[in-house]
Amino acid sequence: MLSLAIPKGSLEEQTLLLFAQADLEVRKSSRAYNPTIDDPRIARVKVLRPQEIPVYVADGHFDLGISGHDWVTESGADVIEVAELPYAKTGTGVVQMVLAVPDDSPIVSARDIKPGSRITTEFPRVTAAYFEKLGIPVEVHFSYGATEAKVPELMDALVDLTETGSTLRRNGLKIVDVVLTSTTRLFANKESWADPVKRRAIEEIRTLLLGVIDARGRVLLSMNVPNGSLDAVIAELPAMKRPTVSQLYGSEDYEITTVADKATVNILIPRLKAAGAEDILEMPIAKIVR
Repeated sequence: MLSLAIPKGSLEEQTLLLFAQADLEVRKSSRAYNPTIDDPRIARVKVLRPQEIPVYVADGHFDLGISGHDWVTESGADVIEVAELPYAKTGTGVVQMVLAVPDDSPIVSARDIKPGSRITTEFPRVTAAYFEKLGIPVEVHFSYGATEAKVPELMDALVDLTETGSTLRRNGLKIVDVVLTSTTRLFANKESWADPVKRRAIEEIRTLLLGVIDARGRVLLSMNVPNGSLDAVIAELPAMKRPTVSQLYGSEDYEITTVADKATVNILIPRLKAAGAEDILEMPIAKIVR
């Protein structure tokens, strides 16, 4: 039914992991660029460079694609954004397209860039629009990679993506402005989205992927609580809405289940025990479907 383009390169590993956790495992064969997904909703899968995917989806070669918001913006592709999928090669999934100059430059913001400056970038459309909005005429030069290596010998400044800024710092560069903030996006062809059958399938795929994203970094806590400690334990509990409280069969005691952030559970569990909780279980969560 659906044709899907997934990104090769820095997003590939995390994309494959996301689909596997969503029970949509991408199975590679000897034809590495043509894997399969054993799901009746997905008929064809192609692995392509993320730069190309938005245009191919807009042109109708695929119903559905995954790429960064940066490449959707740079390509100008007319697609329907279906979901934000905050993951990247590392970290939280938020990357920034930044303007950087040499460390010893007096420039402290984009407005300090001199007219006629040479800017190297893999994002010429976004860069040109950014400086046009500032009213600063610059020369935008397309970069085929290793963009940071061209400053300052060949170029005056660069516009590039970064998660942490560490690569720029190692190359003697400093960030002076953020051009665009980007995350990974799931997007659809406009005609596919308008088709009721395809749209339902797309929405079902979105539900599975977002269920995994929402579950990341969270755990399920289950515990037994004596009747007299119920209010004290509930006062310590986080919850998406409200904790689930069930009376134990043949007892005045209760079982409580709730969802908690994995990052804080090491602090939470001792507090729950001190408040009276017993038999506390911590369990991983595969999906949270709201």
